[in-house]
Amino acid sequence: MVFHAKIAILPMSIFIFLLVGAMVAIAVLPLTFILGGVSSSLIFFISVAMFIVTVSLLLLYITSIKFVLTKEHLLIKAGPFKRKILYLNIIKVVPTTARFTGYQISSSDKGIELRYKTSNASRTIKILPKGKMEFIAELRKRCPNAQISEF
Repeated sequence: MVFHAKIAILPMSIFIFLLVGAMVAIAVLPLTFILGGVSSSLIFFISVAMFIVTVSLLLLYITSIKFVLTKEHLLIKAGPFKRKILYLNIIKVVPTTARFTGYQISSSDKGIELRYKTSNASRTIKILPKGKMEFIAELRKRCPNAQISEF
């Protein structure tokens, strides 16, 4: 089964535009000193192009987040990044309102925190799939040994 991530559009959009705007400003400012004789319209074009490309890549990454429940593991895909979590390694599934849990796949503050064990430690990841209750029901079926809280 495949579940896509639920995205909080407004906070994520504001964050992206502020972050990318600051990055472009920091990158373009030295260009103005290095290319002192170049017209300001060229520098403006470069900064707008950088802004558009960066925002497009970030939005592509954010909208591509999905959670795939396979036969033996949960696969989390986010752009070029993938994380496989074996059902046997999932220890606990709890609701969370913490903004920063694990490496924060979700942009929302009301999500699911998955605690799982790795070879040398215990880790957490925060996710927020569309159809959260259906996702949790599927996890209950596939992770009989995990402690799953009531949502």
